[in-house]
Amino acid sequence: MSFHVRGRAMRLLPAAVAASLVPFAPQAAEPQVLQEVTVTGTREGELRSETPASVTVLRASTIESVQPAHPAELLNRVPGVTVMQTNGEGHTTGIRQPIGTGAVYLFLEDGLPTRASGFFNHNALYEVNLPQAEAVEVTRGPGSALQGSDAIGGVINVLTRPPSAKPEAKVTVEGGSYGWARALGTASGSWGDGGARGDLNLTHSDGWRNATGYDRHAATLRADHALSGGSTLKALLSASNIDQQTGANSHLSRSDYENAPTTNYTPIAFRRVKAFRASLAWDREDDDSLLSLTPYVRWNEMTLLPSWQLSYDPVIYVSGHSSLGLQAKARQDFAPWRTRLVTGLDLDYSPGFREEDRVSTTKSGSIYTAWGRGARIYDYDVTFMQASPYVHAETSPLRDLRVTGGLRLDVMRYDYDNKLGTVQTGSARRPESDTRDYLHLSPSLGATYAITPAFNAFAAYKHSFRVPSESQLFRQGSNGDSVHLLPVKVDTYEIGLRGPDKGDLSWETSVYHMIKRNDILTVRDGASPTSTNNGRTHHTGIEAALGWRFLPEWRVTAAGSYAEHTYEKWLARNGSVNVDYAGKEIPTAPSLTGSLSLAWQPAALDGLSVEGEWSHMGQYQLDDANTAGYKGHDLFNLRTAWAFGDGLEVFGRVMNVLDSRWATSGQLSSGQEQYAPGLPRTYFAGASVRF
Repeated sequence: MSFHVRGRAMRLLPAAVAASLVPFAPQAAEPQVLQEVTVTGTREGELRSETPASVTVLRASTIESVQPAHPAELLNRVPGVTVMQTNGEGHTTGIRQPIGTGAVYLFLEDGLPTRASGFFNHNALYEVNLPQAEAVEVTRGPGSALQGSDAIGGVINVLTRPPSAKPEAKVTVEGGSYGWARALGTASGSWGDGGARGDLNLTHSDGWRNATGYDRHAATLRADHALSGGSTLKALLSASNIDQQTGANSHLSRSDYENAPTTNYTPIAFRRVKAFRASLAWDREDDDSLLSLTPYVRWNEMTLLPSWQLSYDPVIYVSGHSSLGLQAKARQDFAPWRTRLVTGLDLDYSPGFREEDRVSTTKSGSIYTAWGRGARIYDYDVTFMQASPYVHAETSPLRDLRVTGGLRLDVMRYDYDNKLGTVQTGSARRPESDTRDYLHLSPSLGATYAITPAFNAFAAYKHSFRVPSESQLFRQGSNGDSVHLLPVKVDTYEIGLRGPDKGDLSWETSVYHMIKRNDILTVRDGASPTSTNNGRTHHTGIEAALGWRFLPEWRVTAAGSYAEHTYEKWLARNGSVNVDYAGKEIPTAPSLTGSLSLAWQPAALDGLSVEGEWSHMGQYQLDDANTAGYKGHDLFNLRTAWAFGDGLEVFGRVMNVLDSRWATSGQLSSGQEQYAPGLPRTYFAGASVRF
């Protein structure tokens, strides 16, 4: 193993360590701080201070104060996390990776993947009821041995709210600019040894650009029950229905971006998504052991007329998959050295399908005005199967030292059935029916050291991977070959320092280096393009976060990241030729991102809170050759709420207060800069009533 850090990143390391030492002024006495607990790494509570990873927990109080209309408004408060809005609540994500749609993130709901490996959807957060969550845990970097494919750049785990001890209900209604309207309702209670909670989310927007409206209906039902002998049951049902026009992320020429940003070149595009998940978790715990079994089912289906393909590959398709799976885990604690051993097995059987038709389009100038369905070009079934045993161990050979290690074996198979026959010419080639098998071993090792009760350090090495997606393998397109792709592999090295988790002063900082190998790219091989695993990239960065109540009524929070994302080996097709991009910056990978917020809660006005927020994105490249770039942007937001003693709260927020022109994404097309404009100044107001 080697730790190779290039250029400016190497020079940043001493500065990062020096900056981390600033809070360590001598104190008369060490503060007593309640420590944060996380659940993502081992699927049960563990101290964040003993977790060798960069984990941020966004609790229900934060979610309710932010009132996010889009996941970006919440998640962009986490250092090193950039989420950009596409359509409705759709998103692209950048966590220790360039901002994009790549399958390098794992999205969970109560520890269960929302989709099977191989059926990744970069918009996965709109299938989860995030505004009504109990918490959102964000792990920056790879997951533990308990997570498999896709847990490379980060893991986002949305935790559902448990039933309340006493009967309660809450209704929140809000409205805003561009036809925005949302109603959130929850009801909960407990009786005897059990309880239940139901949540409902109804959202509508007309969209601020032409033909960019969307509707969302989501519901979550959870029931908890305590059994005899220390056993518990948790049943969870989640469902979402999304119907949206997909032009909100449609790129515009630079002139239209600056002067006519409401223009939408692709008003005919749309996306309709349905998702359902159900699970039943049984846990039995005693003083030193735990046995957990969680069977689950899930189903999703999406009909999509993609806006971004209309100019070069216009299609409409229906895809989806259903799943039957099991998470089984056993944990045993041993007295010597506080040793803990976790073993488990993840099973997943997920049959899926794709039906895709060519479409014809009609344009008026630069705007697509109509479409018609053409011939079917793909019709196949594909079943993904997975069996993944793992072992995770923790021990403390010294009182203040906690050492962890893990090993996971992923055994995966695709069983692909082509219903239309083989085609090996043209732009819609189809491979013959086949099976593809993958066997991958993922080790991890980490350690934490408590320098003082309120100050700890950690270091970790993790190997992660992602299996090629079903569409990369079997939707061959014009590629001469696509079915022989291998998994993308990543080695990550990380060190970090953490202060208190909570209290008047909290802070953390970390430095990471990721080496990604076998990345998938397309090269020109003779007369045909071919998908290969010839890419190698490096990702190095520094992340930091600070929370400080410097006066009784005032608190400042800050999060920032500086990163370098570069091609190390990248010979890729550019038109009819291959071009070597080694040494270039990867597009849509801003070096500097951050946020700063100042909150005021005046004692003289009980229940009032006001927060101002600054969000910064630095410049990034628009193309592989680094010939053009986006200059970045700064956005300012304002939130206020006033809670009254009788269960009533009124709130409002203004996003993009200065009405700045900014882009959610950019690209270089045929030598011309193109941008997808972000929201202008937008107003929201609402009220909550708790019964």
